[in-house]
Amino acid sequence: MQEIKIPELAESITEGTIAEWLVKEGDKVEKGDAIVELETDKVNVEVNAEFSGVITEITSNEGDDVSVGDTIGKLDENGEAGAASSGEAKKEEASSEKETEEPKEVPAKEAAGESKQDAAPKQNSGDVIASPAARKRARELGIDLSKVQTRDPLGRVRPEDVEAYNNAPKQDVAPSKPAKKEAAKSEKTEFDKPVERVKMTRRRQTIAKNLVEVQQNTAMLTTFNEVDMTSVMELRKQRKDKFLAKNGVKLGFMSFFTKAVVGALKEFPLLNAEIQGNELVIKKFYDIGIAVSTDEGLVVPVVRDADRKDFAGIEQDIVDLGKKARDNKLALKDLQGGSFTITNGGTFGSMMSTPILNAPQVGILGMHNIVKRPIAMPDDSIEVRPMMYIALSYDHRIVDGKEAVQFLVRIKQMLEDPYDLLLEG
Repeated sequence: MQEIKIPELAESITEGTIAEWLVKEGDKVEKGDAIVELETDKVNVEVNAEFSGVITEITSNEGDDVSVGDTIGKLDENGEAGAASSGEAKKEEASSEKETEEPKEVPAKEAAGESKQDAAPKQNSGDVIASPAARKRARELGIDLSKVQTRDPLGRVRPEDVEAYNNAPKQDVAPSKPAKKEAAKSEKTEFDKPVERVKMTRRRQTIAKNLVEVQQNTAMLTTFNEVDMTSVMELRKQRKDKFLAKNGVKLGFMSFFTKAVVGALKEFPLLNAEIQGNELVIKKFYDIGIAVSTDEGLVVPVVRDADRKDFAGIEQDIVDLGKKARDNKLALKDLQGGSFTITNGGTFGSMMSTPILNAPQVGILGMHNIVKRPIAMPDDSIEVRPMMYIALSYDHRIVDGKEAVQFLVRIKQMLEDPYDLLLEG
């Protein structure tokens, strides 16, 4: 019999939450087969079987938090598919013995004592046949397993039996212990009307924690500007068909912004830096993070060496990373090491926002919705132009306001004359 344990995942990951078991008890697996999906702070990873055999027992259920080295199940290298697990077999045997056991004679005094204490349980939770998950849930709810009725023909208490007992209307009984009264009082909701409580995913908890830390540990400030998108939109309209036919990927806005950001970072290198202790680490590479919204929360995969890629290379990377993000297929290497981040709230209709830094980076550019507005032209005429507000959040500890404003102005200039970007690309 082999134990199924959580292996070493990565240097920065020590724990996770079981998102989904890909096998069930009685299934036969081969060495290397994916058997469980684990949700970590950053990505979802699959745990593979280290041995070939049959899954005989699953001891940690979906939603359970686990750490590296924890045992989450057992595997029998000599087992046969479909066979009952060893744990089930032992419990079935124990149940059978209890059913056939003849009643013992009870002394008269003890019998009388029992008649006076009908409300007391006749067995404790340790004697009850129950799954590990059911025992865990009973402990969480403070429920005596001996009081839980089960519909299992073998008498095994399962998690759904515990939930059913917990949700069943309780009869009025005399209060037993003050401690239980206090526990029940603490479980009562503070709302008078119906609410739904949903446990935050591990990734959402991490996002929340990181965002609060950024707000507390940086001197974050945001500056704004606006971009006339006329030239970019006209250029896309002229080139989009040929671009798609040649490269197999659409020409989007993000490649223009990525190229403009790289150009501006070369002129203002402190926005491509980070703080380590008392030192500034000024990066000489341009790995640009592109924020992607998924059902599990925001992730920021990284386009590597964006300064060395042409428009088609950037667009292809963005498409590939976005698909991996939505399919929960991102690897840690896809998320690590970015030097600057771009986020596009405009895809959801945002007109203006103050993006929060993606620590330890010291700069993030926010794109927004494109809206037609009347604009005063240099000759004092009024024209309706497609305009976008852009925002730069930066760490004021190392980036001064002058540099931040000039950085944003430089991006504006390059986007309003995008032909230079194409020539440089």
